[in-house]
Amino acid sequence: MRARPEQLPRQLNEGLAPLYLLSGDEPLLLQEACDAVRKACTAAGITERERITIEKPDNWQQLLSSAANMSLFGDRKLIELQLPSGKPGREGGKALQDYLDIAGDDVLLIIAGKIDKASTNSKWFKALDKAGVIVQVWPISPGQLPGWLRQRGKQAGLTIDDEALALLQHQVEGNLLAAAQEIEKLKLLCEDGQVSAATVSASVGSSARYDVFGMVDASLSGRAEDALRMLNGLRGEGTASAVVLWALAREIQILLQLQDAKNRGQDPTSLYRSLRIWDSKARLLNQALARHDTQSLSKLNELASAADGSIKGFA
Repeated sequence: MRARPEQLPRQLNEGLAPLYLLSGDEPLLLQEACDAVRKACTAAGITERERITIEKPDNWQQLLSSAANMSLFGDRKLIELQLPSGKPGREGGKALQDYLDIAGDDVLLIIAGKIDKASTNSKWFKALDKAGVIVQVWPISPGQLPGWLRQRGKQAGLTIDDEALALLQHQVEGNLLAAAQEIEKLKLLCEDGQVSAATVSASVGSSARYDVFGMVDASLSGRAEDALRMLNGLRGEGTASAVVLWALAREIQILLQLQDAKNRGQDPTSLYRSLRIWDSKARLLNQALARHDTQSLSKLNELASAADGSIKGFA
């Protein structure tokens, strides 16, 4: 069954499906969709979580082994399958269909990169669509951004007037992670929940000395000492751990997509364009790619997933 991201909470309230396929290249929205599934699993009494990252075709056997083995405590478990490329290949497609034949009461959460049009017509995709819930996350268009910002503010208990909304939209430049960070700052600044243009200006003017995106850029360029110094500064200023993790996880996902293209002999230039990555950021990503391979990036992705579990209190 297909569902839009905004429909997922209602669907989860109606009961857990056997599997969820969440895909897309908008890290913040994808992360929040994953969190919603994890939260619903916890509410349903599922406390064990198993993580599997697909780095090579042999890894698919782990999924089938997990399905065949009961939880340590005999209870249901959440199996998280990370598929950064969004392409399972022939072996993966068969493994996913085989999983459906032997699956028990566990919940399978597949977290994938953007899935292309051709894949949506494949047998494995149609089988997952029939058996569970598929949510494809798309980037927010410029025309949708004002409504998204207003709704995000409402969820934070804020009422944003039109002038403030226009200023905020200009400030974040379509970056949803930056938008989420700004709204969290506004929540602290506005005790009465009313956000004016003056409030947004004050928030921008009081930007922290340490910048999340500066920390990420330092990490990409290999300046480990600078990145750690900025991270410590962000911690000292009370920046939310989830915001820092989102920023890092976003770049890890992009690097995995670029590495996958590199492994297949593709020119990354077109991928940079489709992801709307500027030349300055592309240079930083290329520096990071020169220091990493599929194995090391997959390990970083696992660490990010573990950090997310720690933040959310999900063992």
